[in-house]
Amino acid sequence: MNYRKLTPSMSLLLAFEASARHESFTRAAEELALTQSAVSRQVQTLEAMLGVALFVREGKRITATDAGRAYMTDIAAALTQIRNATLRALSSEAFGKHLRVATLPTFGAKRLLPRLHELYRAHPDLQIDLHSRIEEIDFASQPLDAAITVGDGRWPNVIAHRLHAEELVLITSHGMLKFASPTRSKAKRARATRERGVSPSVAMLEGLTLLRVRSFPDAWREWCAHFGLPHHALRLGPSFELTSQLIQAVIAGIGVGLVPRMLVEDELASGLLCSPFEPVPSSRSYYFTYPERVRNHPALIAFREWLLQEETATGR
Repeated sequence: MNYRKLTPSMSLLLAFEASARHESFTRAAEELALTQSAVSRQVQTLEAMLGVALFVREGKRITATDAGRAYMTDIAAALTQIRNATLRALSSEAFGKHLRVATLPTFGAKRLLPRLHELYRAHPDLQIDLHSRIEEIDFASQPLDAAITVGDGRWPNVIAHRLHAEELVLITSHGMLKFASPTRSKAKRARATRERGVSPSVAMLEGLTLLRVRSFPDAWREWCAHFGLPHHALRLGPSFELTSQLIQAVIAGIGVGLVPRMLVEDELASGLLCSPFEPVPSSRSYYFTYPERVRNHPALIAFREWLLQEETATGR
């Protein structure tokens, strides 16, 4: 086997990958700052080298063949690794000081950012770049070193440190409490609201709009199962992409919601929101995760030790 045939030039691979991603030679050319004809010729050269048709051409439209789609998937992952390696080489002088961390948006805003100055006080040379991510992290294809995420802790090829278990609380605004149990007097409803451990009933939730976060569709089912309530008897309402959006919707009186307790502690303490029932353990936990390749990264070690200590100190 001719090894040169197995290692096409970077210019050919870039032209192919961009064309397959956009399904357009023209858009690939715009991205690569080349002419459309130059990109088309490079793809043709690659096809001739491989002896495989990578695209079906119909006029000005191109569609990747099965072989082209499979090749594109492998090439895209390899190019990402090359770009990441290049970034690390370019920043080699700052190696050990720079870390790219993804975090859940509401966790980052409410738990991480308010305390990050403590990390910088202990490690003034560190540079932590924060990225908001809701979807599952793929360290092989995304330029990230670590992530704070939520789940069951079972992720392949990832080192995961459990931060703490998630507890769900039902939150409501004060104005909506009068609808929670229409058969009780106002005084009894207020007293029940103040007493943690009061068990909900379907009747208490009738007529209320039950808000959801799209990334945790089973939250209401788990909450109902804890109290022995029939989940299907409840009418679910709108869903939100971010937990912070759901919290604001509850404050605005749109409905009631289930959220992690640690993300609404300030609102509950100030009285802006109420949580009339006991917290419910969910099936998920929060984790700090990273790939094996950065295990010994000095910045990651410093950030990990600080984060684990901070989350342990909070007690939940």
